[in-house]
Amino acid sequence: MKTVLVAGAGGFIGGHLVSKLIKKKYKVTCVDIKPKKKWFQVFQKTKNYSLDLKSYSSCLKVTKNIDYVFNLACNMGGMGFIENNKADCMTSVLINTNLLRASRKRKIKKYLFSSSACVYNADKQRHSSNPALKEKDAYPAQPEDGYGWEKLFSERMCRHFQEDYGLQVRIIRFHNVYGPYGTYDGGREKAPAAICRKIIEAKLNNKKKIEVWGDGKQTRSFMYIDDCIEGILKIFFSKFSDPINLGSSEKVSINHMIKIIEKIACIEVEKKYLLNKPKGVRGRSSDNKLIKKIVNWEPGIKLNEGLEKTYHWINSQISRNLNNKKFIK
Repeated sequence: MKTVLVAGAGGFIGGHLVSKLIKKKYKVTCVDIKPKKKWFQVFQKTKNYSLDLKSYSSCLKVTKNIDYVFNLACNMGGMGFIENNKADCMTSVLINTNLLRASRKRKIKKYLFSSSACVYNADKQRHSSNPALKEKDAYPAQPEDGYGWEKLFSERMCRHFQEDYGLQVRIIRFHNVYGPYGTYDGGREKAPAAICRKIIEAKLNNKKKIEVWGDGKQTRSFMYIDDCIEGILKIFFSKFSDPINLGSSEKVSINHMIKIIEKIACIEVEKKYLLNKPKGVRGRSSDNKLIKKIVNWEPGIKLNEGLEKTYHWINSQISRNLNNKKFIK
């Protein structure tokens, strides 16, 4: 039985990955900086640690007797968070640095680093109709300030640990992952979850008006969490070690995504556009030619299907919270 460490296991993607690895009969160790009561998913069949992986000693502790490392740990959130917390995002470089050092010492067989589409050159993302981003478009380097630079630097560190020490690495550039068991409020949520929550609240409060960051014409591609987990494992067990996109090629505007969620919610809302809020690049989507070539795969869940599942999960969480408040009163 292979032993696996999932760093960032208390987060959105990490929790879903742990669930899948358990089903595949791996022996899983989970670690996250958050106390376990704040993890999105907790499993009884795993070893669970609440530790700060910016510490080398913590990294040494959790990598003992481990075969594979999945490093999903970082300080991040939606565009509002990463634009206003650049220093905190940059400190995540310590997590990858010390996990790599510990993995080398522990003779880890394979190491996955979770990078981001935020590494891509900003000049290639200035228009909503931009072509999909190819892996080569990260250079010449002009990534998202703070978070994007940390990811790009950490990619290179992974590459050099493979070149210099023989550590087998996999580097995945995520493009906007969404789905159940994720953040939908509090400031770290991403666009699909935020808009679902706003429309649910508008419906509950009978206000039928939501705030939208930017003019709604920004374009993105969004990948459902089940596709994301399948893609992670396909890339991890391939022989490909260069950075590779993992995202949907189904590009939509924010306004179009709002229309999809309105249809799911059976409501139409008035949109108040907040042009002074963080809105990121103008246009970004994933070119999937390389992942098709390497593992003959790309995401299969369409946006309307994934958003429907996400909307109903968030709605259930909000309803449960409202019922709990009534009970407490």
